[in-house]
Amino acid sequence: MFLSLLTKKEKLKFLDIAVYMIDIEGKPEAVEKKLISRIYGELGREIVDEYTFSKSDSIDETIEYFKSCNRAVKNIVFLNLVSMSMEDDLYNTLEHLFLEHIEKELEISAEKRRDLMQIVYDERDVREKAMRVIKS
Repeated sequence: MFLSLLTKKEKLKFLDIAVYMIDIEGKPEAVEKKLISRIYGELGREIVDEYTFSKSDSIDETIEYFKSCNRAVKNIVFLNLVSMSMEDDLYNTLEHLFLEHIEKELEISAEKRRDLMQIVYDERDVREKAMRVIKS
């Protein structure tokens, strides 16, 4: 969501952090492959063609990069990571700990976290309702 608002460099760095988060669970399953395809679609062909599709040498450097970005960029990054973590409906402790780390490093307040998570819940509800309407 809203990844198109990021600059080219921010998009590439977001892919670094997204690939890292997907890799936390090990080999990507069908859900993760679908998710990353959707992210690629939002980022645009130019970014996907340029990206090396490998985990960043240093996730800490990637996080450090986002620490110096403006508040909107930080919120977009966190929002998308939360969305990614909730895509498969399975609780993953490593993902949760990673999100907590990102939240702390990007100085996302508890209130902002709740607001961003609510956006993810609302989006999922709309998608599920749409699927029920389509299928009935």
